Amino acid sequence: GVRRDSAMATAEQPQPPRGLAEGAEPDPGSGYEPVVPHWFYCRVTGGRERWVPFSSQDSERLEEAYSSGRAQEEVVVPTSGGRYDVRLRQRQRLAVYWEEAAAEVRRCTWFYKGDKDNKYIPYSEAFSEELEEAYRIAVTQDEWKKKLESPSREVIILHNPKLMVHYQPVGTSDEWGSTPTEQGRPRTVKRGVENIAAEIPNGEPLQIDHLVFVVHGIGPACDIRFRSIVQCVNDFRNVSLSMLQAHFKKAQEQQQIGRVEFLPVNWHSSLHSTGVDVDLERITLPSINRLRHFINDTILDVFFYNSSTYCQTIVDTVASEMNRLYQLFLQRNPLFKGGVSIAGHSLGSLILFDLLTNQKAAPEDEQSAEGSRTTSSNRGVEEVKEVLRKLELSEYCDLFEKEKMDRQALFLCMQENLKEMGIPLGPRMKLLNYISSQKEMQVCFLQGLGTPNTHRCLLNPVWVSPEPILCQVSANYPQLNYKPSIFFAFGSPIGMFLTVRGVKRIDPNYSLPTCKGFFNIFHPFDPVAYRIEPMIVPDVEFEPMLLPHHKGRKRMHLELKEGLTRMSVDLKNNLLGSLRVAWQSFTRSSLPALEAASTDPELEAEPGAEKQPDTKAEEPPPAGKEEPPPINVGRLNGGNRIDYVLQEKPIESFNEYLFALQGHLCYWESEDTVLLVLKEIYQTQGITLDQPLPGSQ
Repeated sequence: GVRRDSAMATAEQPQPPRGLAEGAEPDPGSGYEPVVPHWFYCRVTGGRERWVPFSSQDSERLEEAYSSGRAQEEVVVPTSGGRYDVRLRQRQRLAVYWEEAAAEVRRCTWFYKGDKDNKYIPYSEAFSEELEEAYRIAVTQDEWKKKLESPSREVIILHNPKLMVHYQPVGTSDEWGSTPTEQGRPRTVKRGVENIAAEIPNGEPLQIDHLVFVVHGIGPACDIRFRSIVQCVNDFRNVSLSMLQAHFKKAQEQQQIGRVEFLPVNWHSSLHSTGVDVDLERITLPSINRLRHFINDTILDVFFYNSSTYCQTIVDTVASEMNRLYQLFLQRNPLFKGGVSIAGHSLGSLILFDLLTNQKAAPEDEQSAEGSRTTSSNRGVEEVKEVLRKLELSEYCDLFEKEKMDRQALFLCMQENLKEMGIPLGPRMKLLNYISSQKEMQVCFLQGLGTPNTHRCLLNPVWVSPEPILCQVSANYPQLNYKPSIFFAFGSPIGMFLTVRGVKRIDPNYSLPTCKGFFNIFHPFDPVAYRIEPMIVPDVEFEPMLLPHHKGRKRMHLELKEGLTRMSVDLKNNLLGSLRVAWQSFTRSSLPALEAASTDPELEAEPGAEKQPDTKAEEPPPAGKEEPPPINVGRLNGGNRIDYVLQEKPIESFNEYLFALQGHLCYWESEDTVLLVLKEIYQTQGITLDQPLPGSQ
């Protein structure tokens, strides 16, 4: 039987013996070297199992714990940057920060090729030991053609060090009804992870410099492939690791930086576990079933957020989950000294914005602000005096000062209040008319009013009617246990929601109470995204900042598009004297269009801006002198620009509508987005990119 099997294997699989014969493995008899184990875990997706190797550093750590002889104790080894724990005795991999089914873990030494996708599958640890023992005897005694039977009656034959084959059992014909050829089809067997071409992931730097919480938008799926927030944040983190290697190499080599940790915050499941799904099921019509269920699962989250009952559930869940994750992270990383930032996608960014606008500044901030507060209240009284002078009612100044009436209090005044103060009917009507005319303007000062921790209204206009109609749903906003450094909004509808709530303008002096940075990042075709800057500077039209491409320059098709636009502009203006000038006009570097002060890309075509495309545009060209001064977009992002637009890919500009949904879900794998996040985070620590990207501030 052995000889027939051997002949069959050689006939059916001629490659292994020939291809591997030149391999540098020890000659039989030249001594046996134990196999080097590598640890794997089993990932189950869609009912299919896939064995994934741990990184080399994780595998070494697991092997060290295994070899320490404490296998019978309850040994827990943190892996994957501390996001998963491996319980060695149970051979289980468990998620630390989120809920996920436990995965089987295996110490792997021997593998066989699977049927379906040609991926190698590890044998059980016990059977691998049997195989290793048989291999050891075969090598030391130079006796091959060894035949072993696996626990499932499958036969493995070690023909020689290069050719080891696994035959499936030949069952009786009525057992499975399969043909003998199917039963006897051999599978390749390999010893040691180095022989199976497994992609062993690079480990992550141990040092964590900064923590970022990521809050998802509507529905349980976060991208076009219907993946969860955990999977999408995993992608974002992986892209960040490769961006650090590509753009922060100097800082990494000098060991100035480690990495940034991104942790997902899930609120959808707790909202939909309130029993509301069952109630919705009862009233959902049976027609167009799938579409209705999709709407119930996703778009309804927006309506939930606008309902006081569920809005409270959502903000409580997001805040308590972020606080829980923060505490757990500090417990597990006691030496962590870095800052915390937060990022929200879609509706998630609106939830975070509402939470941030309702945070209270820390006591030390309040003390430092005490002096400025008294001066500001004095200034408020002066402002009221100014209003009274304007209305020719200066004689009532003392009365208003005595009542400690500042500008904000004035706008809360109603007819009865003025009457109580003893102001006659005429002046009273003048003041009320002034208040209502200001009310028309609805300039937003983003200040919550009400009890210290409960805000009736997220963004109060300078006037407040007795019952604000267009304000945010009444909710008790929980406080976060930390002050975020930066808030990143991806594909965010914040601007639209503020407008619908009746806010027409954001005061340029407004900044979030506990968070100094705010970036609004969007894809040009994202149907859910809206800008913020025009709400701060309504009178000036200007473009959002173009996010630099992570490889520098603009995407080729955008340069082409702008080159052609410039050429047509130049032709119209009869500026082209010769083909040489036309060619210069076409190849002129379009990088100045990315500068912070940029307005409209088409307007950048100044004759002075001619440059060859391969020259670096580190400093602005002479044409920069003629540009308008940089736009002041207020203090919401510490005086820096807020709106950043991604560059679309060539295929996307082919059909904007087709890529609209993809535009809303593209942020997780966008290198440009990740690089901006890393650049801004590390800038807070005084660490910059190896090479400044064109157009970055």
